[in-house]
Amino acid sequence: MLSVRDLHFSYGTIPVLHGVSFDARPGEVCALFGPNGCGKSTLFRCCLGLLPARFRRLSIDGRALAPMRPRARARLVAYGPQEHRPPFSLRVADVVMLGRTPHLGLLGRTSAQDRRIVAETMARVGVSGLAARPYDQLSGGQRQLVLIARAVAQQTKVILLDEPTTGLDFRNQVHIWRVLRRLAADGAAVMCCTHDPNHVAWFCDRVLVMKDGGVVTQGRPADVLNAGTLDRLYPGACSVAQADGPPVIVPVDVPFPAPPDADG
Repeated sequence: MLSVRDLHFSYGTIPVLHGVSFDARPGEVCALFGPNGCGKSTLFRCCLGLLPARFRRLSIDGRALAPMRPRARARLVAYGPQEHRPPFSLRVADVVMLGRTPHLGLLGRTSAQDRRIVAETMARVGVSGLAARPYDQLSGGQRQLVLIARAVAQQTKVILLDEPTTGLDFRNQVHIWRVLRRLAADGAAVMCCTHDPNHVAWFCDRVLVMKDGGVVTQGRPADVLNAGTLDRLYPGACSVAQADGPPVIVPVDVPFPAPPDADG
């Protein structure tokens, strides 16, 4: 679906990405995982055409993205940033409607179908109750849910989400991952930046591991999230505990509270 080969990008003379190659496949949730500053968000912006990267291939369904106009590209790939503050106050329903912009006619008028898609998307993501609220008066976690709804309403083949569960409580984190799993089941290629290795292990089909602007390894989380990879990313910080299910990443040398005494 989304195919990237040998992508390079520098801020001036400072190299940020070098030789990045991967595929985001339909029907899968793929994690983009690695330390702060390794180039994850920059990679997304390069894929969106927002930064002038060099590459051997950058395409969706074999269609080169580079020569496309922004409107045509936005019909193929949606983006949910970590944070967004519009220049003026909008209702939540209007922010989600912005996801329909690439599909509107010449006059930019919304149709009954657009309004139906927005209403269904808000219900799916769980923000229907916020529809009439001013977006700029929401909590950080609520705004994150609205940005995800905006990306989903765009109805694209590829969805790129930059840390989609940042600022959300645990219940909403699990809810969003379930939404992303359903989007993949419907045939989308979903790619998410995340800093939580357990989210990668529990919810993702594949993971692209990055460090210092390059790809360390990629593959199934059960194969990739091993002690060697994690120690390379975060030396001495965590280890892998695995029984019959997915791996669980636990901190190293952190004193946990003692269990209560059996006698009360």
